[in-house]
Amino acid sequence: MRLFLFLTLPLFVLDQVTKIAIVRNFVEGESRMVIPEFFNLVRVHNTGIAFGKFNDGAGTNIIFTIVAIVALIAIVIFWVRGCFPGKLNGVAVALLVSGVLGNLTDRIWHGYVVDFLDFYLGCNHWPSFNVADSCICIAAGLLFIAAFRAEPEDDKRPAASDDQ
Repeated sequence: MRLFLFLTLPLFVLDQVTKIAIVRNFVEGESRMVIPEFFNLVRVHNTGIAFGKFNDGAGTNIIFTIVAIVALIAIVIFWVRGCFPGKLNGVAVALLVSGVLGNLTDRIWHGYVVDFLDFYLGCNHWPSFNVADSCICIAAGLLFIAAFRAEPEDDKRPAASDDQ
């Protein structure tokens, strides 16, 4: 519960506040340079998934809304069953929930996900993204790292059969 209050909730709010600011101050497709040849703010509507894949396909927003809801339900079920032991997994799940909720809120509220962070490195362009996408990517990295790390002994929870 502590991670929800101090990590998931603030990041969800940050995601939504930044997206509201973009929607109120930019028209779709508008771009404003922040750091020349490195960083722009843009307003991009994404009905697809990461990096704009499947964007504007028939029914993609509905499909990915359902996928997000199913993912949230699965995450909660696995969390309740203790499938994410340790602090690293806890942080990863808190970030993951924040990101999924942020983009799900957009899909329900707007009918698309608002992306606005736009980076260039030389002539290489990274697809636009948002705070929620950042949370999801960082969570994926932390889950990957946690999968290969041994859990400290004091973080291990007793199995259900040990309690009886």
